Amino acid sequence: MSKNLEPGTTIPDFELPDENGETHRLSDLQGENLMVVHLSRGEHCPRERMHHRELLRLYEWCSVAFTELVSIMPNTQHDVLRLKIGTGAHWNFLADEELEAQKHFDIREYTDTHHENAVVPHTLILSPGLQIEKVYVGYWFWGRPSPEQLWIDLQELSSRTKEDFDPTVPEVRAKWEQSQVATPA
Repeated sequence: MSKNLEPGTTIPDFELPDENGETHRLSDLQGENLMVVHLSRGEHCPRERMHHRELLRLYEWCSVAFTELVSIMPNTQHDVLRLKIGTGAHWNFLADEELEAQKHFDIREYTDTHHENAVVPHTLILSPGLQIEKVYVGYWFWGRPSPEQLWIDLQELSSRTKEDFDPTVPEVRAKWEQSQVATPA
């Protein structure tokens, strides 16, 4: 059974290389934005390629919605590059060759007897500060979230975390107008 994946908990600030060897911290990638992290099964899996092609649409939305998308793969940098290029993705793909995420979350796919590094895929919805809001388990393909499901999750999360989500609320407008008043010298 997986561990450390309960909503309300904070995930580790993993520091992993991308396909080019440049190291990234999850917190730096997230900034103050919402984040979707896909803990990938591995480059060898055709379901991963299909799911990442579906995530292309989500990424287009994320790029205008103050939301980051990251895929963490239990592979070498070369294999990470192969999946990224093969699916046409443009978001951050990170290589977890040491299997830090797999070990921390206890998500080794023990049913795969051919790939020692295989992970039970999970998709995490994170609020700022790397806090887990929702978890999808994608062992079966239909357990993985569609872009539309992620849209709904991110919409609900934004409405809870962005105090100006609805700028027509009088209190929100008053706060904005107050911020526009020049401070006396």
